[in-house]
Amino acid sequence: MLASGNSSSQPVSFILLGIPGLENYQFWIAFPFCAMYLIAIVGNVIVLHIIRTDHTLHEPMYLFLAMLAITDLALSSSTQPKMLAILWFHAHEIEYHACLIQVFFIHAFSSVESGLLMAMALDRYVAICFPLHHSTFLTPAVVGKLGAAVMMRGLLWVSPFCIMVSRMPFCPNHVIPQSYCEHMAVLKLVCADTRVNRAYGLFVAFSVVGFDMIVISISYVMILRTVLGLPSDEARFKAFGTCASHICVILAFYIPALFTFLTHRFGHHVPRVVHIMFANFYLLVPPMLNPIIYGVRTKQIRDRVIQGCCGKDP
Repeated sequence: MLASGNSSSQPVSFILLGIPGLENYQFWIAFPFCAMYLIAIVGNVIVLHIIRTDHTLHEPMYLFLAMLAITDLALSSSTQPKMLAILWFHAHEIEYHACLIQVFFIHAFSSVESGLLMAMALDRYVAICFPLHHSTFLTPAVVGKLGAAVMMRGLLWVSPFCIMVSRMPFCPNHVIPQSYCEHMAVLKLVCADTRVNRAYGLFVAFSVVGFDMIVISISYVMILRTVLGLPSDEARFKAFGTCASHICVILAFYIPALFTFLTHRFGHHVPRVVHIMFANFYLLVPPMLNPIIYGVRTKQIRDRVIQGCCGKDP
């Protein structure tokens, strides 16, 4: 269906199929998805509340963690309510502009999350390699500027996605064979040369995720060198322990993200159902796991949760 009064290029809406190949099981698949989404919402809200109310946690690592929690809430909420409506109530139609807004939110906040993971790696690098200067280098003002820079990068780099796609004509087929609107999935419905769009998508991927992964890798190489030079096993173990949560979060985010990105462009032989399930996990698993990982492995947050649950001092 095409928008009236337009040059027959913009559709009124798209159709999101959900999980093609698992139509008979979509109703039941929605239950674990809903549980994961609820855990993500509750977990990240708890982390935000603890960091906001406990002034002893107003340090760089926890401020970055609060930013990560906000990003996870936005990232998961941009897709999960609509996905659950598709799987439970067969609400497959999504309005054209709502689809473009979803594309923007997914890619912008994925970029922000990647940037925050990079900033957290730099924080760990300074804390371990220059412990005496950590509070001098990473003041609250510097943390705020890093967070703002990461946010602006996401907004500025991703905005052209929606602008370029919105000016292109679409084919009569408006069916997107997955659960949400993603840039490459929408681009496949365009009846025009999309080489510029694809090239820009690759540029954004490499300039954002590629750059962030390089900085993270260099940071941890330097951290490893410093830790291995510590005089005692206990000191080395403690230093590694401060990085364990962050490393788990990095793996939870980048593994499904890279699989989804590479499959969209090069994985033509990967079964569609595998690709779509990983695409769903990419936007749902990290927001769910991040507060759990930091809640379990970070003593200050763990003690506050125990105190709130038991009503007594940790």
